Amino acid sequence: MSATTIHIDRAANGVATVTMSRPEVFNAFDEKMITELDRAYEQLSADSSVRVVVLAGRGRHFSAGADLQWMRRASEASFDWNLGDARRFAGMLARIDACPKPTIARVQGAALGGGVGLACACDVAIASEDASFAVSEAKFGILPSVIGPYLTNAVGKRQAKRLALTTERFRAGEALAMGMLQQVVVVEELDAAVNRCVSQLLQGGPNSQLEVKALFSRLDVGPITRDVRELTAQTIARVRGTEEAKEGFAAFLGKRPAAWVPQP
Repeated sequence: MSATTIHIDRAANGVATVTMSRPEVFNAFDEKMITELDRAYEQLSADSSVRVVVLAGRGRHFSAGADLQWMRRASEASFDWNLGDARRFAGMLARIDACPKPTIARVQGAALGGGVGLACACDVAIASEDASFAVSEAKFGILPSVIGPYLTNAVGKRQAKRLALTTERFRAGEALAMGMLQQVVVVEELDAAVNRCVSQLLQGGPNSQLEVKALFSRLDVGPITRDVRELTAQTIARVRGTEEAKEGFAAFLGKRPAAWVPQP
């Protein structure tokens, strides 16, 4: 695809890296970047050669969130314009969240507002120690509405509400403690940490990972009802009979790598 605000690199092992490339504004996103991110994840989701998708930001910062010039235009536009614009933003985040491939956010520097939403929409978020975060929308007289569901899923409702109300800036260690991040490393080891996570993900079967994401998207924290038990039983009964499952068990018993594991 042709794009001007993002860059896509594809590695031979099936890893695609989507890099936000507006370093002059700390990778703040506007209408164009939203469209290009949405299109990129649509195409990568449908590409059977892609196993893992990494989201990164070029330069010193991951993403400063919404471009302020874009927000100024929005404040002067009609309700209908704003509704269409917000729906496109919501659709882009949903596209990342629903990507059938495992997704990793590689976070350095600042992740603010919508940048937090991007990190929370990925399956795994790994950050360097210098990373800082803020759910800062209320400072501008708006609110983290579209990113709210992803933030809440990542850190819980009460914590998400606190972050949205206070707009406080917090460091990577606190983000790790509240569940927004899964790993924090020194700056020099960020790429190595992402690569280790990628290597782990490439050990799993592509179809099984798709099934994990599909099933977990339907599971809520709470009572394990009869319907939930039936859903899980139906799912594993179906997946056990797939060719990928047969290959996985045969590889384990034969003490060899499964067919989907990249060869060195």
